[in-house]
Amino acid sequence: MSEAPSSRFAGRTAIVTGASRGIGLAVAERLVAEGARVVITGRKQAALDEAVARLGAGQAVGVAGHADDPDHQAAVVARAVDAFGGADLLVNNTGINPAYGPLVDLDLAAARKVFEVNCLAALSWVQQVHRAWMGEHGGAVVNVSSVAGVRPAAGIGFYGASKAMLTHLTQQLAVELGPDIRVNAVAPAVVKTRFATALYEGREEEVAAAYPLRRLGVPTDVGGAVAFLLSEDAAWITGQLLVLDGGLTLTGGV
Repeated sequence: MSEAPSSRFAGRTAIVTGASRGIGLAVAERLVAEGARVVITGRKQAALDEAVARLGAGQAVGVAGHADDPDHQAAVVARAVDAFGGADLLVNNTGINPAYGPLVDLDLAAARKVFEVNCLAALSWVQQVHRAWMGEHGGAVVNVSSVAGVRPAAGIGFYGASKAMLTHLTQQLAVELGPDIRVNAVAPAVVKTRFATALYEGREEEVAAAYPLRRLGVPTDVGGAVAFLLSEDAAWITGQLLVLDGGLTLTGGV
C-alpha cells in the first residue's frame, strides 16, 4: 500500500526562483506534492508554462524575468499574494557561473554579474517578501548555496566565493529575522542538471567514484532537503547550511 501524500504545506504559498527545470523544478514539485501552491520564476515564459503544466495549473503560476531585477521580484511577490493569498516560503535557487578558470584570469565584469545574481539578488528577494508578507506573517527561506562555497574548487573559485557569501547572508538573516522567519541554506555537490553538465558529462562514473555513495546527486535529492528545511519538521533550525554531497567533502573533494 502506498503512503498517502503529505499535506504539511497545505494552505501555504512558495516562491521558487530558477524553477523552470533542474533543482528549482524539483523543489517546486516536492512542495506541490505536499500541498503548497507555488509561483515559479525563470527567464523564459515558454519553459515556465511547460513547468506549470507539469505542476498543475491550479497549483502553480510562472512569471518570467531576470532574478536580479527588483521590478520582477516585486511583481512575483505581488502575484503570489494576489493569486494564492500569501508568500509564506521562499527558495532562492537562481545562480549563474559564466566564468571558468583561475581567479588571476577572472573577467571582473563577469564576476560582478555573478555577485549580483548569486548574492545581492537573493538578499533582495528576501527584502521583497519580508516587506510584502513575511514581516507580518512569518515564514521560511532556503537559499541554494554550493559545496564550492565550503572549500576551494578548481576553475569555479569566484562562483564558490559568491556561494560562501550567500551562506553568510543566510546566517546573518537568520539572526536578524528570527523568531518569526527562519532562514537556512543547502550546499549541493554535483547534481545532474544542465547547469552542471560540464562537471561530469562523458565521465560520470569517474566523477562519482570520489563520492562515498558512489553516485552524483539528482534534483530530487535537493528537493527533499529543501522541503524539510521549509517545513515545521525543521521548526527549531535556522541559520544552518545543510551539505548535500553524497559524502564527498568527507574525502576532501568538492
